[in-house]
Amino acid sequence: MPQASFHFPRGFLWGTATAAHQVEGNNTNNQWWAWEQQEGRILQGHKSGLACDWWGGRWKEDFDRAAEGGQNAHRLSVEWSRIQPEPGRWDEDALERYRVMLRGLRERGMTAMVTLHHFTDPLWLADLGGWETEAVVPLFEKFVRKTVEALKEYVTLWCTINEPNIYALSGYAALDFPPGKSDLNLAARVMANMLRGHAAAYRAIHELQPEARAGYALHYRPMVAARPWFPLDVLERNVHYSAINMAFPTALTTGVMRTPIGSARVPEAKGTQDYFGLNYYSQDTVIFDLRKPGELFGRRFYPKDADLSDSGFNANTPEGLFASLKWAERYHPSLPIIVTENGIECADDHIRPRYITQHVHQMWRAVNFNWSVKGYFHWSLVDNFEWERGWTQRFGLWELDPETQARRKRRSADLYAEICMENGLTSEMVTKYCPEIYDKMFPG
Repeated sequence: MPQASFHFPRGFLWGTATAAHQVEGNNTNNQWWAWEQQEGRILQGHKSGLACDWWGGRWKEDFDRAAEGGQNAHRLSVEWSRIQPEPGRWDEDALERYRVMLRGLRERGMTAMVTLHHFTDPLWLADLGGWETEAVVPLFEKFVRKTVEALKEYVTLWCTINEPNIYALSGYAALDFPPGKSDLNLAARVMANMLRGHAAAYRAIHELQPEARAGYALHYRPMVAARPWFPLDVLERNVHYSAINMAFPTALTTGVMRTPIGSARVPEAKGTQDYFGLNYYSQDTVIFDLRKPGELFGRRFYPKDADLSDSGFNANTPEGLFASLKWAERYHPSLPIIVTENGIECADDHIRPRYITQHVHQMWRAVNFNWSVKGYFHWSLVDNFEWERGWTQRFGLWELDPETQARRKRRSADLYAEICMENGLTSEMVTKYCPEIYDKMFPG
């Protein structure tokens, strides 16, 4: 059997990603907690509840697990509604708790990446209209200044906003996120305001911490036409691709946000990123469908032979990660790339080992082309509350029972630990954890 090893450059970041509302527990002062209390909003009526009890201190044992597994970095988010529970009031105790968390990462030899906005808004901000009005921009900038000033001793790597495209489209088109409105023009306005907020945050971060690296995390979906020879499939692929992927990237490159329903000038956003944050999960196939007027007459799906996750929410399409990195390298040629999220839901862990292996291999291919990929954050460290899908999806390297808070290590945690410690992937790991793909990875 052929033997091989695929190593990454020295200093490569290996970590996992988490988000405050999904792991902390009892985040009662934001719009997502309120949304969970409404009947029918969350699958099976689930609630975040205690989540992973990080606010109660169980981050310590989870950070220990990450460090013992060879991880040298961790991406987490802070909760705006804890830090600023009311418009004119700051909670210094909450900031100190985050300082203790970040000190905990440093003590474990792990680099912190901190996300400043990950889907949640304080209730008081939602009452003011949230991101629907430009008034949010100076409010977000004040929050960013307060937070960065408090935490900069332990952080130099910042993510301003996580997946603004998903926040806008899920809350203002798909009805999955609060506020549950269906208005594409409003979705575009929200996206433009998030761009303005990002730009203000970027400049505030650099004013307070000149050595910082700041960017955002884009949920990127590579897409292919179901029938490349059929013009309407190609058209729908291009429309959906542009609608989901391109608003933020075009604005940060040109100062103009372009969407299928129009453009908006946001000149202050141009050039406001020090790295490109890529969240990649799966690749979509797009087909023209007259039955889908609300989705611009297109339908996205996975092929029948796709390697699917438990619920069909994800497909294991590692070639899509390579295509995404190729796009990022060409679209942002001067920027380092960080894979800020990548993972798959799988309660019994049958698909995750090959998913991790094949995606890390595709990332190595990109590095081998001398593309500037600097880090990888697997989603996620431990099972957590997955937004409108509640506890029905299990993305963790560690299994969590939200009732008892018991953790149990999955085999994929051992695989990822070997990758982190090796700073690479070997054929022996493939033989041990996912022999079913050995011949595909090492032909002949």
